[in-house]
Amino acid sequence: MRGNLGATSLRRRSRAIEPMQAYDALPRPLRQWLAGAALPWSPVSCKRIWEKARKDGLSTDEALVRLVRAEQKTLERDRFSGAGP
Repeated sequence: MRGNLGATSLRRRSRAIEPMQAYDALPRPLRQWLAGAALPWSPVSCKRIWEKARKDGLSTDEALVRLVRAEQKTLERDRFSGAGP
């Protein structure tokens, strides 16, 4: 059973931290982005990108753009997300 992960060629990873607790601890804009993300991101990986963006001096909106770019880059690697074989 695939659950809610759908068809993807990307490797699945096990998590050491309770995902819902990690999700609840995220800043509100990051939780909202994650809720609408195209991929099943882990809260830990999103938080890592978010914190790096904020440390680099980016605004909330700019940090969200960085997450969108990371997601697009990941989707480009997924052989099932493109059109045709």
